[in-house]
Amino acid sequence: MSGNVDATRAPTTKKAAAKVDRRVVRTRDTLGDALVELIQEKSFDEITVQEVLDRAGVGRSTFYAHYRDKDDLFLSDVEDFLEMMATLLTRHGVRVERVAPVAELFGHIADVREFVAALVASGKMQDVLELGQGFFARSIEERLLLARVEMEPVQLKAHAHALAGALFSLLDWWVDHGMVEKPEAMDALFHRMVWNGLKRPA
Repeated sequence: MSGNVDATRAPTTKKAAAKVDRRVVRTRDTLGDALVELIQEKSFDEITVQEVLDRAGVGRSTFYAHYRDKDDLFLSDVEDFLEMMATLLTRHGVRVERVAPVAELFGHIADVREFVAALVASGKMQDVLELGQGFFARSIEERLLLARVEMEPVQLKAHAHALAGALFSLLDWWVDHGMVEKPEAMDALFHRMVWNGLKRPA
């Protein structure tokens, strides 16, 4: 063996790997931002991958190294957002009385209402709601466990799933009714529903 290092191989240092990871994240963010802009300009069905590439300034081969198509890009972007939002309370050490960041989620939705309206018009909002229920069911279950709620594991899992469904049904209702109520009020309403019949943490 010669001991020579092939420069075309994957980085062998943490620093080099981190640099590649940052480039990947930047590329994915740029593509996601381009799609978000286009969704607010035209129907999702009318958007082509080429339009996303032109808007993002990214090559076709780079796009297909990360995504199968525009739907894959959209869902991947949504999943990243939902993962970040669903785990927010635990990451920030918020007391266990709150099992979901309702105020934060609803506040963000209010801040991007034009984009939300475009999602509704394009028929993509339902995808977001369905994905959201899965992400939040897992995080709510974790929060209930942290709160030491006394319930059989299967019942706890089912209860968390039901609460996540209620949360996104509430979000759907709130958006449909013009987002009039303050996000904090919706948070308080949701958590009254959560703790109704459950023992509050000490």
